[in-house]
Amino acid sequence: MHDVVAHALAVIVAQARGGRFAPARAAEILATIEETGRAALTDMRAAVGVLRATPGDGPPPGLTGLPDLVARTRDAGLPVEEIVRGTPRPLGPGADLVAYRVVQEALTNTLKHAGAGARSTLRLEWTDDALRITAGDAGGDAGGTASATTCGDGPGNGLAGMRERVTALGGTLDVRTEEEGGFVVEARLPYPA
Repeated sequence: MHDVVAHALAVIVAQARGGRFAPARAAEILATIEETGRAALTDMRAAVGVLRATPGDGPPPGLTGLPDLVARTRDAGLPVEEIVRGTPRPLGPGADLVAYRVVQEALTNTLKHAGAGARSTLRLEWTDDALRITAGDAGGDAGGTASATTCGDGPGNGLAGMRERVTALGGTLDVRTEEEGGFVVEARLPYPA
């Protein structure tokens, strides 16, 4: 649930912050805030449904939901370059959800911490044995950057939760701050046997 709430609130806060400086775009900004809130509510209902062991409002999100996630992130003001290599393969429902959540958390961290002018790159590589996800940023004009301290290994839960989910599936997660600024999350999720 942390992922759902954190991403939605980060997008909503970024939109509201931007709306103060762009009153001419108020209707568009409010529509994005409304859409993000509705999507978060749907995801929350599905998560609660899983916890109650009853059907939720729909299937949990997966990689098929990435276009909407990336669009919401772009609408919040973070340019995202997407690179996909290889031929997509079935991950299984657990790994599909984890892949989505890794991307969601990485984009949320960049949106919240990288500063003005940040750009993000999202790379999905379908290799022979695993899906490799790389999401990173080069930091922003303000010199801000997401970091292990601000993104979860410190007071928050983001990276710790990502690491738990990925390792539970036999995968690996690497996070690092780049020397030239910016932050990178790399996850490897093996295909099911």
